[in-house]
Amino acid sequence: MRRLVIGDIHGCGKALRTLIESIDPAADDEIVFLGDYVDRGPNSRDVVDQILELQNRCRVVTLRGNHEIMMLGVLCGGCDPAVWLASGGKSTLASYGGSLSRVPSAHVQFFQQLRPFYETADRIFVHAGYQHDVSPAMTDDAVIYWNHLTNVPPPHHSGKRVYVGHTPQPHGNVLDLGHIICLDTYCFGGGYLTAMDVDTSEIIQADRHGHLRRDRQIVLFEWIKQRWKSYRERRTQRNDEDVLTQPAAQDV
Repeated sequence: MRRLVIGDIHGCGKALRTLIESIDPAADDEIVFLGDYVDRGPNSRDVVDQILELQNRCRVVTLRGNHEIMMLGVLCGGCDPAVWLASGGKSTLASYGGSLSRVPSAHVQFFQQLRPFYETADRIFVHAGYQHDVSPAMTDDAVIYWNHLTNVPPPHHSGKRVYVGHTPQPHGNVLDLGHIICLDTYCFGGGYLTAMDVDTSEIIQADRHGHLRRDRQIVLFEWIKQRWKSYRERRTQRNDEDVLTQPAAQDV
């Protein structure tokens, strides 16, 4: 069994599809999503469709993000849509054909059943943050869903490592501080969507266009190899041309 965690998706359906294809989960694998499936990116509806389909392939744990709270407030709670629309909701609305009345009932149920946190024997998964001296169940909602890591909390009193999203990492790199790991790697803004195997720390990343991120050293090595191959082909071609243009020995 593998346990993987995926950070904030924000409507980046192509990136999610690439990660799922790369992970190729087996039935006993578990994938934990840290919330913020919707808003800002181009295809929130496709993201939800993919996760619903994924539930038929492996164990899926879906957490609630602050953007789902805003959307549900408008969708089911009669809240003024202005704040949600200004926070990226316009792109979500567009992905549903321009009207929340077109959100399928299966999607509404998906949003309503999201978890506030997920806890295992040695790890805690939550959208935004935690209070180090209380259990996740006792943590204030503002911390769970809204607070950014402007002040990094000390290790949790349980000793468990905590995995969060919500605080964008502008360079697209995972923030790993040992006791807390942030996987919001800013996919919609030019970074990457990140999946991490929590046991091996292996990372898979894809950009919003669905292209896998590759190690810079590997890319550089392959560029050098291609340049060297090109150079050798040109040298061989010039040598062949020299042989053809030189006079034969008996003609000298």
